Amino acid sequence: MIYEIAEDVKKTIQSKCDAYEIYIDESKIIQLDSLKDELNFAKEEIELGVGVRVIKDNRQGFAFTSNMEQATQTALKAIENTKLTKVDENYAFAEVEKVSEVKKVYDNKFNDLSLDESVELLKGTIDVAVESGCEVTGSGFSASAGKSLIVNSNGVSIKNEGTGFGLGLSVTLQKDGEIATAYNSESSRFLDIDGEKLANEVCDLAKSSLNTKPVETGDYDVVLDYYAATGLLSTFMSAFNGENVMRGRSILKDKLGEEIANASLSIIDNPLLDKGMFTSKCDDEGTASKKTDLIKDGILNSFIYDIYTANCEGVKSTSNGLRGSYLTTPMISPTNLEFEFSEMKDLGEIGSGVLTTSVLGAHTANPISGDFSVEASNAFKIENGEISDPINKAMISGNIFEIMKDVEGLKSEIKQYGSYIIPKLLVHSLRVVGQ
Repeated sequence: MIYEIAEDVKKTIQSKCDAYEIYIDESKIIQLDSLKDELNFAKEEIELGVGVRVIKDNRQGFAFTSNMEQATQTALKAIENTKLTKVDENYAFAEVEKVSEVKKVYDNKFNDLSLDESVELLKGTIDVAVESGCEVTGSGFSASAGKSLIVNSNGVSIKNEGTGFGLGLSVTLQKDGEIATAYNSESSRFLDIDGEKLANEVCDLAKSSLNTKPVETGDYDVVLDYYAATGLLSTFMSAFNGENVMRGRSILKDKLGEEIANASLSIIDNPLLDKGMFTSKCDDEGTASKKTDLIKDGILNSFIYDIYTANCEGVKSTSNGLRGSYLTTPMISPTNLEFEFSEMKDLGEIGSGVLTTSVLGAHTANPISGDFSVEASNAFKIENGEISDPINKAMISGNIFEIMKDVEGLKSEIKQYGSYIIPKLLVHSLRVVGQ
């Protein structure tokens, strides 16, 4: 069906503009949420939409619709909308390239997954948490299958499809007048998420966070668990965005070829990764997916670009033009960010330090300077290589660009949270302010 829609739109506009791009997105979604331990929201829906971009007289226009009977009229609206934009010779659409196949992005189990089975999976997770003595404050499960087709006037015609599953759980625990909370989530391309394991891990974290002790203010080695790491890394990675570089909003501008991170660290943007949550044959403007070495052995090697910013900067797109759906035009975004360390530290090598499971306030970090001050959540002391007392309250402050210069990987499971594929991270000389 999506090919027929694309052909109808193509016939309508191909002679009325200089270039066109047709993006069609079809998805089926199951979504469940609970308030405390009771299911309070459930939906199962199928969505189909088309977004059309055109270039006429070096102006770009865009329009979208979810009404397929209005697809051709929407395309004509996109042409009309070019009158509202400025002339810019950097507008362009993807050229035909060799496209690599991707693996492990679709789970056929989704085809037989019912809403009732999804409810049972979420309820089972909640039950395990309750049986462990925790009070569930919220939880959610989602499953989706999607396919997209991108066709343009340069001859590009690429279809992507994939599935995704996610499970999240937050709990609270009260004992002797003290309250502890904990949260974790898991996502996968496949329905291999273990709800029982997730519930036990979250409840164990809450239990171990009781009976907190104060921590003395000082400079510490700090282990950033996965959530804490991703919270702070978002500020670091925003400096690799080609638009931020172009507009002078990145501290890394003009630093290509310089050492900006620990020599043991390499960061690869890899949209071809098997089973990666952002793996696809091409980005959402039809540029064939390719790996990009952002940092190689500590050296800044590349930024990430979509077609427009690449043209502005006189470079090639890195296949990072992504969009949430047919409702939007592409924006620069990372895919699967692999953090690879040539050497990894062991927890036993840390004499005195702090471990924080997550941080609160990471969004307040200064995106230009990299300065941050966040509250450590579910934090613990590290003494003689072992995790010891939970910490009642503490603030952690530093500069993300400075700490990346000597960041180390901690021997731990490699997990994907959002775009980030990381171990736990060890950073040095962070200021920890006890409260």
